[in-house]
Amino acid sequence: MTDRTDRTAERIEAFIAQLRVPPGSEVDLEKDFDPGFRAGIAKKADGVELLSVGIELLAEYQRRLAAEQTWGVLVCLQALDAGGKDGTIRHVMSGMSPQGVRVANFKVPSAEELDHDYLWRYAGQLPRRGGITIFNRSHYEEVLVVRVHPENLERQRLPGAAKDGGVWARRYREINAWERYLADNGFKVVKLFLNLSKEEQRTRFLKRIDVPERNWKFSAADVRERAHWDAYQRAFSQMLSATSTPWAPWYVVPADRKWLARLCAAAVLAHTLIDIGPQYPKTSEPARRELARAKKDLEKEAPRGAPADPYQASVAGRSRKRPGKDGGKGGGKDGGKDGRRKQR
Repeated sequence: MTDRTDRTAERIEAFIAQLRVPPGSEVDLEKDFDPGFRAGIAKKADGVELLSVGIELLAEYQRRLAAEQTWGVLVCLQALDAGGKDGTIRHVMSGMSPQGVRVANFKVPSAEELDHDYLWRYAGQLPRRGGITIFNRSHYEEVLVVRVHPENLERQRLPGAAKDGGVWARRYREINAWERYLADNGFKVVKLFLNLSKEEQRTRFLKRIDVPERNWKFSAADVRERAHWDAYQRAFSQMLSATSTPWAPWYVVPADRKWLARLCAAAVLAHTLIDIGPQYPKTSEPARRELARAKKDLEKEAPRGAPADPYQASVAGRSRKRPGKDGGKGGGKDGGKDGRRKQR
């Protein structure tokens, strides 16, 4: 990495360290993480500007990831209803190529999915090498919704021994092992929990009711699920405690401010891609010779009066117009100032 990239990586690392759940720690979500936390960003304008820079950085590294085709990235987004998952996906991924990013949404399991083990439907949606896949809700539903609503466990038709009192601890171990397997095989797992306050969720639900264009986003089931708020907070706390690992740590993103949640998500993903350090593949000597032959053939096809290689000609033109290092004519403001200093 260049010095500039190193400095950027260090700044991002320091920023997201505030959000990371230390592996092995015991989490009490309500006490340990504030949904209104500003993460050191005082003004929204500053956050929006930083997000713009982060999106540009993500776009560059995503191109490298796709070109190298060695690593894959899985992003797991978890949140309660109205937590901002869709908006996070839309804004953070806005600069990336649609060909390299895919979103997988997981609703109520189908009959076919219930005929398999609980990780089966998630395994079928994993990213390919060079790609990024976002799980909008993820395999963690199996220790969240299923835990808060035990009737869903019955629908999975597990044998009796698999439903003993240790089912949740066992699932934590199985999920950790699965993610370790993915990490060992070149697939980074990025886990983001969008931490929304109960009051902010209420406000967002009311907006969905009050604004006609947002009515489609509201479901009465969302309010019924809100009645289980405390149970979800306990399930989230236990999930974060048991499954934040060195190879796939959790990041708790303060979600009461949408712009800040998007900035935090972009920072965590940028840190992951910088850490991977994907590079454009180097062209082999035989391939270079083939490119040279193709270039000559294409240059021969240039119409009369047109440059043989328009791109190369435009680059050369820009170089001629670029200000000289020593000032002089066309040297720009810096050159003029340097000249005046010398005269003095």
